[in-house]
Amino acid sequence: MKRQVLSFLSLVLIDSVIAQISYSIPEEMPKGSLVGNFAQDLGLEIKRVISGKAKIYSRNSEEYVELSRERGVLLVKERIDREALCTEMEVCTLDFQIILENPIEFYSVTVQITDINDNAPTFEKREIKFKISESAVAGAKFDLERALDHDVGLNGVQIYELRPTNNFALKLHNNPDGNKNVEMVLQKPLDREKQDQINLILTAVDGGEPQMTGTMQIVITVLDVNDNAPVFTQKTYKAAVSESSQTGTVVLTVTASDKDEGTNSKITYSITNTQGTIRQLFAVNKENGELSLTGNIDFEKNRHFQVNIRAIDEGGLTDSCKVIVDVLDVNDNTPEINIMSKSGLISEHAELNTVVTAINVEDLDFGENGKVKCFITENIPFLLKSSTINFYSLVTDSELDRERASEYNITVTCSDEGVPSLSSSVTLTLQISDVNDNAPVFERSSYEAYIVENNTPGLSIFTVKATDADWNQNARVSYILEDSSVNGVPVSSYVSVSADSGVIHAVRSFDYEQIKDFHFRIKAQDGGSPPLSGNVTVKILIQDQNDNPPQVLYPVQTGGSVVAEMVPRSADVGYLVTKVVAVDVDSGQNAWLSYKLQKATDRALFEVGLQNGEIRTIRQVTDKDAVKQRLTVIVEDNGQPSRSATVIVNVAVADSFPEVLSEFTDFPHDKEYNDNLTFYLVLALAVVSFLFITCLVVIISVKIYRWRQSRILYHSSLPVIPYYPPRYSDTLGTGTLPHVYNYEVYRTTDSRKSDNKFGGAGSQNVLIMDPSSTGTMQRIQSEKNILDEPDSPLENQ
Repeated sequence: MKRQVLSFLSLVLIDSVIAQISYSIPEEMPKGSLVGNFAQDLGLEIKRVISGKAKIYSRNSEEYVELSRERGVLLVKERIDREALCTEMEVCTLDFQIILENPIEFYSVTVQITDINDNAPTFEKREIKFKISESAVAGAKFDLERALDHDVGLNGVQIYELRPTNNFALKLHNNPDGNKNVEMVLQKPLDREKQDQINLILTAVDGGEPQMTGTMQIVITVLDVNDNAPVFTQKTYKAAVSESSQTGTVVLTVTASDKDEGTNSKITYSITNTQGTIRQLFAVNKENGELSLTGNIDFEKNRHFQVNIRAIDEGGLTDSCKVIVDVLDVNDNTPEINIMSKSGLISEHAELNTVVTAINVEDLDFGENGKVKCFITENIPFLLKSSTINFYSLVTDSELDRERASEYNITVTCSDEGVPSLSSSVTLTLQISDVNDNAPVFERSSYEAYIVENNTPGLSIFTVKATDADWNQNARVSYILEDSSVNGVPVSSYVSVSADSGVIHAVRSFDYEQIKDFHFRIKAQDGGSPPLSGNVTVKILIQDQNDNPPQVLYPVQTGGSVVAEMVPRSADVGYLVTKVVAVDVDSGQNAWLSYKLQKATDRALFEVGLQNGEIRTIRQVTDKDAVKQRLTVIVEDNGQPSRSATVIVNVAVADSFPEVLSEFTDFPHDKEYNDNLTFYLVLALAVVSFLFITCLVVIISVKIYRWRQSRILYHSSLPVIPYYPPRYSDTLGTGTLPHVYNYEVYRTTDSRKSDNKFGGAGSQNVLIMDPSSTGTMQRIQSEKNILDEPDSPLENQ
């Protein structure tokens, strides 16, 4: 079977590509037959057809035509029977769209199904009977049933033949609708006495190749005289009926009259349509000619009906008329929304006017009832654009932001213009895919955390938290310790941070006395590509623990000599004996020191200031008080638990050195050593030792200088004035005395408001005795009286 193909292409650009192409194929083509090469006809490349996932969108055409992406052609999917597909329609077409995605394009395709001569003409009845009076005159007409041929055009019924033609001949009348009325015309009068029954064969012949025919037998019974046929008042009647009319509604009444009388004038009405569904939808009352509905009519299926009605009298004479019934449309169809192609996911960085969905809208009603307008939900970043009639494109109208809205439920509503208006809607769910456009943000601009010193390495200090407004991998935050140094040491040797949780751990044990605080930066980085990050400063403050006992700086405890503070027997109440000086390298209340007198030779004679460590007399010193006094002072800090240190203070109650010397030669060695001496005490002792040696050098230098001056004066025969150190003490009587060492030492000032840190000649004396010395003191002057005179002029120089 030769296939005829007619194609044309028109291209219109309105938001997306729209084109139309047409093909023509005969019916009954075998499965897999080629309909047309749409890729070539539309100018599309095969790879575009494949990548665009080309597919057919149609309400009913996909069962007949299929698409081959690899070849870019349309093929017959199932055998097509034009008569079953289009019934009464002469022009039979399949309409569908070819959809391409990424980007969305759609093309309209029309495939016309041409007729082949595959149906023979048929009559509804195999036999028809007429009763004709012998009095019928030549020219009398008798309507015959038309043959039904489902083919169209030349393949339909073309001619009718009547055999034999002795008494009757055929007459065909062309109707405006293209059909032919077949009438049998009496050529010469009948003679019942010669032939009371006539048998004729009516043959219908179509115009196909090869020709096909159908036959029907006509049986004519010749009756006696009935010489008037019924006559309709109109040859053509017109009526209109609403498609919503109920069954039984009377459309109109046809009327025929017969001039005969009696039984020959009784008329019977009947419908003579043989094609379509006329007899299923209409019925005529055979007695009165009322044409009524017997079924439901639908404007969308049939807009017009032609009902052929015959009037026949008892003598068999007939007349015919036709009733043209126009169906009035009622707005009984809601718009039908069809999603041709859609994207369920769109990037939040999609450009403006990106096509999201293509929509087709159909309303089967007519006129205003079939005009449809569509709109979408307001206040969303999308716009519904009309591309062609009944086609819409949903496009982006503004920038998208997944962090503000990750999903849109877009309701498309379509309404017709009927009264009342009918509408339908469909909801599209559109997911917004995430783009890594948000950096992690910490909950605070900076953090401070505290940790107590002497912590366990690995201890959790603090947790930082950053959030990312993005989604999934783009919001997965990792924490990184930025490179920096603390006192020249990498910060990673102090702390570490968990990449997943942001928990900061101590890498080492901290010592408040070495480092009190430090800071570093932590970066929060997301898992996007490329990754985005934010950072924050974390300050760690070390909290002090009471882990250091107090250190006594004064009086200095020595192992080889005895240090004694001298208190004259004339001392009043509140006399400042000395001051215990101690430090604590801790801080805060851990370094608040208090002083208490733990033991004393005479607890009623001395007291220690709780806060300042000053040792004072609490009563008048008497002659009965022992020369040698030994005080044990305990120094405690305010920590929990508290730590303490003890110091022994030796006090000599005497007015002169000899009196003290006799008592302190037997002073036992102090065997108590302070094992907790810290760096600060060593530093203080070093400073004291340096100052002490400096003082010795200065004193010796001065003595040598004065001795040389005295020698010069001696040789110059000038009077010699003996020099005595201030506050010099001697014993009465003759003989030798032990050597007395009188030093100026570092000590605290008393309440007498002396600002000097080194005691002057007039200050209280501190006696340092070496118990191993057993020699006797020598008199340094020959005078018998102890002179205590002011400094000589040479000394003050």
